[in-house]
Amino acid sequence: MKLWGGRFARETDALVRQFNDSIGYDIRFFQEDIDGSIAWTKGLVKAEILTADEAAAIVAGLEEVRKELIEDRFTVAAGDEDIHTAVERRMTEIVGATGGKLHTGRSRNDQAATDFRLWIMRAIDEIIPVITELQAALIDHAEANLNVPMPGYTHLQHAQPVTWGHFLLSHFWPLVRDKARFVAARHTADELPLGSAALAGTGFPIDRDLLADALGFSRITQNSLDAVSNRDYVADFLYAASMLGLHLSRLSEQLILFSSQEFGFVRLDDAYSTGSSLMPQKKNPDTLELTRGKAGRLLGNMVGLLAT
Repeated sequence: MKLWGGRFARETDALVRQFNDSIGYDIRFFQEDIDGSIAWTKGLVKAEILTADEAAAIVAGLEEVRKELIEDRFTVAAGDEDIHTAVERRMTEIVGATGGKLHTGRSRNDQAATDFRLWIMRAIDEIIPVITELQAALIDHAEANLNVPMPGYTHLQHAQPVTWGHFLLSHFWPLVRDKARFVAARHTADELPLGSAALAGTGFPIDRDLLADALGFSRITQNSLDAVSNRDYVADFLYAASMLGLHLSRLSEQLILFSSQEFGFVRLDDAYSTGSSLMPQKKNPDTLELTRGKAGRLLGNMVGLLAT
């Protein structure tokens, strides 16, 4: 199924189509894409473009597509260049010709921007509680070791005495700042672009405040051209993620050092360590090492976005 191409006399070259397809990446937005389409259906009903029965059929079809994707029964067909095309194609197969009315007044420009914003908002809603759990663990261990002395280091040389609790809390406070950055990034993303169409707004009387309420956005964008071109919210999210990764990398590096035989300050639990196929005495901090490595990918993603 193609959502475009009426003026073209020749089919898209197969290599060009393969190069352009994004379904391998944006399929992870399927929940947000379906939620956005259900909200759009409500807007079309209020604008008297869809009847209540037509809307009910489309929503039922979209929920069936969602179920197929969740249960890994969905088959990507030739021509499904992105998640928007794939969902609409499959929904129309289920519903019939009525499904073709769903995209009335909508562009993939505002649709994709809505999906991306919604995905980021939901990702942040999952990330913040996990940071809070890590903070709670640091506090628990700090309180249990409040007066356990240890050397403080500068240049990896003994500098001033501190306590293990003081050391652990030095990693608590960066996480406070990380949460604040994610909260700010969520606020930036929390602005609905749906209804902006390709760039100049839709020609149909769509109630955008209705769409915002349906999708959980607190406000709508004010300029349609800015709404479909803006990716500031992605940069803000990736910056918050990069800083979190940096702080986790720093904590991991120090735990790796302190768990070595030369330091011996901490003992790694067997459940979070690996061994060696050659050296049976080894207990390797692979989880901590991989945490450090993956932090670099977060920074790379941010730089890649900013350079695009």
